[in-house]
Amino acid sequence: MEKFILNGKLVDRSEGYVDVEDRGYQFGDGIYEVVRVYNGQLFTNKEHLDRLYLSAEKLSLQIPYSAEELTKQLQELVTVNQLNTGIIYMQFTRGTAPRKHQFPETSHLTFVAYTNEVERPIDHFEKGVSAILVDDIRWLRCDIKSLNLLGNVLAKQQAAEKGCYEAIQHRGEIVTEGSSSNIFIVKNNELLTHPATNLILKGITRQVILKICDEHQIAYREETFTIDDLLHADEVFMSSTTSEVTPIIQVDQQKIGNGTPGALTRQIQKYFDQEIEKQTKQVETTTEK
Repeated sequence: MEKFILNGKLVDRSEGYVDVEDRGYQFGDGIYEVVRVYNGQLFTNKEHLDRLYLSAEKLSLQIPYSAEELTKQLQELVTVNQLNTGIIYMQFTRGTAPRKHQFPETSHLTFVAYTNEVERPIDHFEKGVSAILVDDIRWLRCDIKSLNLLGNVLAKQQAAEKGCYEAIQHRGEIVTEGSSSNIFIVKNNELLTHPATNLILKGITRQVILKICDEHQIAYREETFTIDDLLHADEVFMSSTTSEVTPIIQVDQQKIGNGTPGALTRQIQKYFDQEIEKQTKQVETTTEK
């Protein structure tokens, strides 16, 4: 039977439960991360955990495990569940307490983590996907990877109802990010993406892409851009842990460029594949030693 982590212990799903007065359940008072697994190895795990601890600090949550302890638990979970390609979902809440809006005087964080098999969406990488534009109705602390995702859910549902893969959000004329992704546009062989302010989540895949740009002399700017810039871009792509680097070839019935994945997007996809191979090989080599 598949295992999951509950408060630092591996248990069967049938053996664990979360109390109905858990503040994550009642208030969304918690944080989460999703870590990609390739070939049984954690990808960009350090970056995800760095962001986890930063989100915790912003919400005054005290995670009772070091990064090394968490990594050991996550690796054990992957091994026990024999996960090859997929994700680990982990979540910390402020714990169980009588229902009051203010923080409880005493509480113990609830920690859960589980694995899911999730294959790489190769067809989307090759053919691209479509998106719609929606108003960004979320709160003003999108930099915190909190459990409060209803605005994202509503945006993604609008996209699904229109047969699209992603919803691209905007505040007025300024594009922020996707419902579950960061958005990049390409104009004259230069990348533009919204700066990492409180209005977007500083995506881990986004960070890898900017690192790739630095290493391969690809021009980019972390600057705001408009809906008009998006619709008239040469290329558009989205990035996330599960979608990696996915071309967006149509927005609101308008083709982007010639309606096919662009050359620079293809180049970044290639470099991203190399980064996956490099990181997983490094981990395998370290493990063998």
